[in-house]
Amino acid sequence: MAHSEETTHVTVLPPDTAKIKKLWMTALILLIITILEFTVAFTIPHEYKDLRVWIFIAMTIVKAAYIVGEFMHLRYEAKVLMWSILIPLVFIVWMLVAFIYEGTQISIARFFH
Repeated sequence: MAHSEETTHVTVLPPDTAKIKKLWMTALILLIITILEFTVAFTIPHEYKDLRVWIFIAMTIVKAAYIVGEFMHLRYEAKVLMWSILIPLVFIVWMLVAFIYEGTQISIARFFH
């Protein structure tokens, strides 16, 4: 058998500072939104529970949209593709909220009246 020698060449590329800066900016934006969510959760009094919940839901939706846009690269796709994903998602969430609300009202009407 012939003896063969393999050599492996590794090429190290310089870091892409623009991508690293963008990643840190994304992390910072998500951190700021999360800090605002915690601030709202722990500072708004219990009397304004509904307001606190709606603010929290709105900020969570903003954060989810930002995550979808950045990490799933949806922000860089064609606008038609983006809307074809987001509009059905909004209707599905709306449908779930409506079903939960209606189910709760039926349960209250049936068992407590």
